[in-house]
Amino acid sequence: MRSFISNRVQQIPPSGIRRFFDIAATMKDVVSLGIGEPDFVTPSIIINAGIDSLKAGHTHYTSNNGTTELRVAISKQLQKLYQVEYDPALEVLITVGVSEAMYLALTAILNPGDEVIVPQPCFVSYAAEVSLAGGTPVPIATRVENNFQVTADEIEAAITRHTKALLIGYPSNPTGAVLERKTLEEIAKVVQKHDILVISDEIYDRLVYGIEHVCFASLPGMWERTILLGGFSKAYAMTGWRLGYAVSPPEISGAMKKIHQYTIMSAPTIAQDAALIALQQGDDAVEDMRQRYDRRRRLIVDGLNSIGMKCFEPRGAFYAFPSVRGSGMDDAEFAELLLNEERVAVIPGRAFGIGGAGYVRCSYATAYEKIEIALERIANFVRRHG
Repeated sequence: MRSFISNRVQQIPPSGIRRFFDIAATMKDVVSLGIGEPDFVTPSIIINAGIDSLKAGHTHYTSNNGTTELRVAISKQLQKLYQVEYDPALEVLITVGVSEAMYLALTAILNPGDEVIVPQPCFVSYAAEVSLAGGTPVPIATRVENNFQVTADEIEAAITRHTKALLIGYPSNPTGAVLERKTLEEIAKVVQKHDILVISDEIYDRLVYGIEHVCFASLPGMWERTILLGGFSKAYAMTGWRLGYAVSPPEISGAMKKIHQYTIMSAPTIAQDAALIALQQGDDAVEDMRQRYDRRRRLIVDGLNSIGMKCFEPRGAFYAFPSVRGSGMDDAEFAELLLNEERVAVIPGRAFGIGGAGYVRCSYATAYEKIEIALERIANFVRRHG
C-alpha cells in the first residue's frame, strides 16, 4: 500500500528533545535538567479561579477571539508594561498556548516559496512550523561571542527577495539570551528597510534578571510590522492550562482569527477565566517565582563554570547553555553518556538548530536541591572523562 503521509511532514525530523525525555522516563533516580516547564504548581489564586469558573458553569464556548474581559486585561497589561496599545476587539486573539499562536501567524502570512529567517539555536518548533505552514525556514547561527544575540548585519545578510518575515524568540529558549535595546533598534531599521514582518515570541518576557525586556512592537515603526506572541505557561506556571495570545494589526489579526475559527473554535473557557485572575492578581506570585529562578540561575551557572563547563550568563527564561567542547565529546554523546552514567538529563544543543552543536541545554526550572545534586553528578562525570 502506498504511503499516505505528505512529503512536507515526512521531511520534518522528530523533535530532538523528546528522545531524551523518553529515555529518562524509563530510568530511576534521574535528575532532569531537560524539561522546559516550571516545577512550581500554578499559584493557588489562579487555581481557585479555575475552580470557581467550573462551579459557575462556565463550560461552554467563548467568542472565537476569547472572552472580552481577558482581551481587555491583556491589552491593559501590554500598555502598562511596554506602552503598546492594542484594540481588544480587533487586535487581540486568545489561543491554545503560544504554539497555536505561532501556527496561526505563519499560516496567515506565508505563501509557498516565502522565506522566514530563523535565528538559531531556538525553540525546536520554529523551523518546523515554518515548513508546515508552507514556507522555507532560513536559519542563521547566533554565537556565544555575541551572547547569542542575533545582529542586524546577520539578518540583513540572509534577506532575499523571497523573505517575508523574521521569527525571533527572546528571552531565548535554549540559551537564556536577551536582546538588548540597541541591538533591537538596529534590527528594526533592517526590518523597515526591507519591508518584512516580525513574529516575536515573548513568552518569557516576565522572566528576566538584571536586564530590561524590550517588547519588539514598542520600537519606533514596529507596531504595524509585528505579530507579538505571549502567554501564561512560563511566568504563571500554567503550562497545562494551554493558554496564549497573539496581538497584531487588525488585517493580520483578522486572518489569524479566520484560521482559528476553523481549526480550534475557541481556547478553553476555564483557562481563560483563570488567566484573567492571573493578570489582575498574580504579579506577586510571578515576582516570587522569578526571584527563585534567579537564585537557581546563579547556582547552576557558577557551578557549571567551576567544573570547567564554560557557560555565559543567561539573562532571561530558565535555561543555562554550557559548552561541552572541552570534554572531547560532541553534545549528543555527552548528553547520552551523562544520562546513562550519572542519571542527569540534559538536552544536546544541536536539537535547537545550527549554532547549538557543542552545547547542552540545562533547565533550572527544578528545585534548588536537585540542581545541587545534578551539579555533583556532572562534576563526577567531567572528572571521570578528563
